[in-house]
Formats: sequence, structure tokens, C-alpha cells
Amino acid sequence: MNKPILIGSVLLLTLLSCQPGGELFENALCIQNITIIDPIDGLKENQTLVIKDGKIHRVAPSAELKLSDQNTIIDGTGKYLIPGLWDTHVHFSYMEELAPRMLDLFLAYGITSVRDTGGDINFVNQWKQKALSNPTGAPRVMIAGPLLDGLPNVYDGSDPGHPPLSVGLGTVADVQDQIELLDSMDVDLLKAYEMLTPEQFATVTKMAREKGLKVTGHVPLSMDVISASNAGLNSMEHMRNLEISCASNWEALLQQRRDMLFSGRTDKGGILRSRIHAAQRPIAIENYDEGRANEVLGVLATNETWQIPTLTLATNVTERPFAEVQYQESFKYLPENVENQWKQNIEDFVNTRQPTEFQLEYTTWFRNMVGKVHVAGIDIMAGTDCPIFFLTPGRSLHQELVVLVNAGLSPLDALKTATYNPARYFNMENELGTIKENHWADLLILDANPLENIDHTRQINAVIKQGNYMDRARLDEMLAELDKL
Repeated sequence: MNKPILIGSVLLLTLLSCQPGGELFENALCIQNITIIDPIDGLKENQTLVIKDGKIHRVAPSAELKLSDQNTIIDGTGKYLIPGLWDTHVHFSYMEELAPRMLDLFLAYGITSVRDTGGDINFVNQWKQKALSNPTGAPRVMIAGPLLDGLPNVYDGSDPGHPPLSVGLGTVADVQDQIELLDSMDVDLLKAYEMLTPEQFATVTKMAREKGLKVTGHVPLSMDVISASNAGLNSMEHMRNLEISCASNWEALLQQRRDMLFSGRTDKGGILRSRIHAAQRPIAIENYDEGRANEVLGVLATNETWQIPTLTLATNVTERPFAEVQYQESFKYLPENVENQWKQNIEDFVNTRQPTEFQLEYTTWFRNMVGKVHVAGIDIMAGTDCPIFFLTPGRSLHQELVVLVNAGLSPLDALKTATYNPARYFNMENELGTIKENHWADLLILDANPLENIDHTRQINAVIKQGNYMDRARLDEMLAELDKL
């Protein structure tokens, strides 16, 4: 019979057929008759899940686990349960005025964990500490601290497009000192950047191994992808500089880059990097060599150098999802001045900048390469680089899953890039990322099957963060509160 159940301030109506004398779980939340989609085990229908003390206490077929009607029960009939999502490439520091909203934005869109990939350590650490102090009401936050860059460093704060996300390190000793400082502040990983010398880069990876930290980043401009992977790069952001190493004339391009780095050593880092990319990327794509690419991808697979393609960002110039009315609905949760500026910038961009022939060619190359990376057996993680380039925190991760499927991943594999893979990256696969007993209850309840259409990840019925159940009404309240700020 219908039974009203009060959880916090949320009234839930369960339409269940609970048999008297079934099993009772005290101080627990039970979800009955739901379809579980586990990134490893796939789809299982008619399952019952019991959440207790913030963790998944029991998982069993509903026919086998009979519940007492004294339990707190949610009817999951017609709904789908997936692990909470990760965005593995975010920047709290990129727009500091937006940062105070990002934790709530992530959670309201079902992102229960994030990996911050570069910013002032004191600034980003405050968001990690806020998350640690409120584990049931904020996403998990993993941080790298500032980009470890050489000189001239790219994100030096010299202009709005290059806020101070990095530290410029002139010597190997500078690198050592910076890593010791970051390690003392309990960073979760290190991020290497494009102006590091090969000697500095080797120091980063060596010290990271000694301290048990992963190294992600951009392949330094003074190195090729194979050398960086062999040196210990654990993951690559944006597949940056991959196109250069996949060219038949990669050795000549590498020497040219080194010459340009030397001749431009007194320029600003952002200007110098852009000059090098603009000069070499078209040549690299023109000289793309399938055999060389297979060799590079083979090394990345052998070394387990993971990829975070940020495919939405890479194709934004040509695909322009940010111009869609549906996508721009998320802008109302941003500070009003940011919302207005983004809308104006988008209008100007769409009206005045048509994609060039090379930009279209590069979009095709990049999307195809993501598919090749997947086929080569190289693990991928979903990340967006929000809030750069109109990427709304939270909302943009769902767009990233769509473009990963468009690049050739199955919907289940795309879900894996935002659930199990990030957990495994941080050696947390025994407590997060799949729907297993004794794992943290970071979960999403969806109204539609994401395996039929990956865009269904946006149809969020409820978010559960370490056992804290937030239904659609509560999520809408969170967003409404942001809209009022």
C-alpha cells in the first residue's frame, strides 16, 4: 500500500509491495526494483540496494532480498542507477568569482567528484577543505596545485586569458623546492606544463614516483610524446602535442620547436606557446603518419599513459554547443556579470568567426584520434576544462560524454571514463566508481537509460552523496538558490 516516508524535509511516496516479515535495515535507505548500470558489470534489472552509514551495504536482486515495510524505501521502478560522475579536468582558479558556486553546480548536475588540474595552491586548497568538511553535501575535490612550468611560464597572470595558474621554475632546484612544498600541503597529484625542460620534467616524474603521486599534464614543447611517456607521465591533458609526435617529420618539428623556444625565451609564455602551436599544428596534421601514430599509441598503451581529451573544448570552435539555447539555460546559475558576458561573447563569436578550413580539419583529426586512442586500449577519463570557453561547471561534463560517444566509445565505455576510470586512477577502485557493497554511496538515479542515449545522464531524478539523498526537488532548490545570488 502507499506509504508516506519523510527523509529530512523531503516527502517520498513509495508505491511498493513490501511483504510483512521481510528484512529490516535500521538507519538505512533502501532503493527497490531499480535497474543498476555498473561500468564494469553492465546492466542488471530489478535490483535492490541498501545504503547505510554512507556506503552501499547490500546489493541483490529484488526477488531475493525481501524488505520489511518498516524500512525507508524508495521505489526505483522504471529508473536507472549509475555511479556518481567525475569531471577530471576543472579549474577553480580560472574564474575566482565563479568558484564559490562550483561545488553546488557540480553536485546539482550529478558530479560527485572532481580533479582540479591547476591553480594557486592556497586558493584551490580551500575548496578541497570545504569538500572534506562536508563530504555528504559537496563533491570530492582532488587537487594538483599550480601548473609546474618552466620559464617563461604560460599562465603567468599577465592577461585575462592567462590567469595565474602556474609557477615559473627556472632550474631543477626550483622544481624540487616547489614539489616539496606541494607535497607538504597534501596535493593529490602534480601537473607538468609545456615550458619545462626535459631535465626539469624528469625531476617532476622522479619525485612524484618517490612520493606516490601521479603526474598529469601537457607534453613539454621541448619533448616528444614517447619520451615524456617513457619518463613517467601518467596522463596527458587535451592530447596536447600528440599531433606533432604523430607526424612523419616529427623529429624536424621537435628541433624547430626547441629553436623557437630558445629564440623566444624573452617573450611572454602564453604568446610564445601560441606562436609555436600556430606554426606547427597545421604542418603536423598535413604530415600525419598512420604508422608513426600507431607506434606512439602503442607506447602510451604499454606505459599506461592515460588520456583526458577534453573533446568538447577541442571541438568548441567548430561544433559550438555553447550557442544552443538548451545549453545556455545553465548560464543563469552563474554570476550575472559572467552570464551576460558569456552570452555577449558567444553572440560575437558566432556572428564574426566562421571556422577556418584547418579548424574543421583539426576537429575531424582530433575526434578520430580519440577513437584511435580508445581502440588502442589506452584508458580515457572524462574532463572538461571548465569554466574555460563557456563550459558551465557540471553541465559541461554531460556534453563531454556525448562527444566521447560521437568519437566512437559505447555509452557504457563513456560512463566508465567518468566513473570507474577516475577511481582507478586515484587507486580508489575498491571504494568508488562501481556499484558494489562497501563502496561509498556516490550515486545518481536517472529517469531514462543512458545506454540507449548517453544524453540521458542529464535526466537526473536524484543525487546521492555518501548516503545523502537529494531528490529532484532538492536539486532544483540548489539551482534556484544559485539563480537568486
